[in-house]
Amino acid sequence: MVVVLEKNEVLSIAEKTVQVAVAKGASEAEAYVYEGYASTVGIVLGQVNKTDQLIDRGIGVRVVVNKAVGFAYTNIVNDQNTIKDIAARALSAAKASKSDIDWKGFTQKKNYLSSLDGTFDRKIFEISSDELVMLSHNMLNSAAKVDKTVLAAEGGVGKAYFSNAIVNSNGVYGFDKGTFIECSLATLAKNGNKVTPVCFEFNAARNYKIDPAWVGKEAARLSVSALKTKSIKTQTTSLILTQFALQDLLSYTLINAVKADNVQRGQSPFKGKIGEKVVSESLTIYDDGLYPNGVKTGLFDDEGIPHQKTLIIDKGVLQNFLYDNYTAKKEGKESTGNAVRAGYLSTPIIDTTNFHIIPGAASTDDMIQQVDDGLLVYYLQGAHSSNPVSGEFSVVATPVWKIKNGEIVFASRDVMLAGNIFEILKNVKIVGNNERQVGRLIAPWVMVENVRVIGK
Repeated sequence: MVVVLEKNEVLSIAEKTVQVAVAKGASEAEAYVYEGYASTVGIVLGQVNKTDQLIDRGIGVRVVVNKAVGFAYTNIVNDQNTIKDIAARALSAAKASKSDIDWKGFTQKKNYLSSLDGTFDRKIFEISSDELVMLSHNMLNSAAKVDKTVLAAEGGVGKAYFSNAIVNSNGVYGFDKGTFIECSLATLAKNGNKVTPVCFEFNAARNYKIDPAWVGKEAARLSVSALKTKSIKTQTTSLILTQFALQDLLSYTLINAVKADNVQRGQSPFKGKIGEKVVSESLTIYDDGLYPNGVKTGLFDDEGIPHQKTLIIDKGVLQNFLYDNYTAKKEGKESTGNAVRAGYLSTPIIDTTNFHIIPGAASTDDMIQQVDDGLLVYYLQGAHSSNPVSGEFSVVATPVWKIKNGEIVFASRDVMLAGNIFEILKNVKIVGNNERQVGRLIAPWVMVENVRVIGK
């Protein structure tokens, strides 16, 4: 069993660091302490082949001198000499930096909820490596039972514990901890000289509620269904986008468009459009840092602002942007609690917590039955090359499944989709009821019309 730092220890480290930085001349100081422990079991080519453990602890310090911000970090904690050194290094960085006329101080003291249900599960914390191996074999065996053509290419099972503390010279004083468990499997099917593209499925949760048998079975089923393919013609058609496809498309476009720093730099097509209709009225979207059992649910963000539920789009109408402390104060507003760090290694940036597209009423069968001619799209390649300002994208969908007269009739591969995501979001006609979380996105399937599809 790994010994982790207790709440009082972590807060004490952060508090001492702030005190030292102020004593050395900082007008403001902030200490962020992170601890993470992860244990994983890897799968390669159908075999459980490795187990890994990772422990990471560290402190990130920001200080202010004459409105100039300096930052330093270390992975050595609970050592008085290290605390003095990191405070000195952050001060040196501040003194070497230019003053920022827009700097209006760290956040002030806030009140937090005492706890959140479903974000920490001692069962996850105590799972042994042997149990992770057993879960991996369960997933592999389930996939193998689907069809003899299926090969598990890669995947694994992993658990994690993490805690963070934030203390600043304005009275912010917070600690939070959580757990996470995930299982995933990427499969392909091979029959003679025919090999499918990789198909992927996973489960992830903050509490011990994953189903590796379902993951293995579903990943295998998708691969088998993609084995026999036909080409499709170039056309403008309807698409049903699953959560995987939505995550890829929205991560580089819509999500960036609602971040306040992009808006303030003029790099968002939504600048000046609060109160205007920007997407289909079928879409209502929240960023919800308090979403029950959400992957990014927590008491506060990485600057110590309490997490909240922020309405971004209401029935197609833009309502709010996402702010951290700095961008909010530039506009005389309150942060929405969307400051995020890469552990202790970085300063905060704006990002989503749980980006929640509110589900509709249609089941998956209903959605498919309402498509006369279209495609069911699971996986995309190349979404990272989308233009975040204009929304233009060109991606490869492989495999996809052809829908004809309300039925899935065959699979296809290497189909290119092209268009503008902001125009496509105006053409959302059906929102499903099958929501699930994929990364930071919580969403159902959606059906969109008038998408350019380039076939062979």
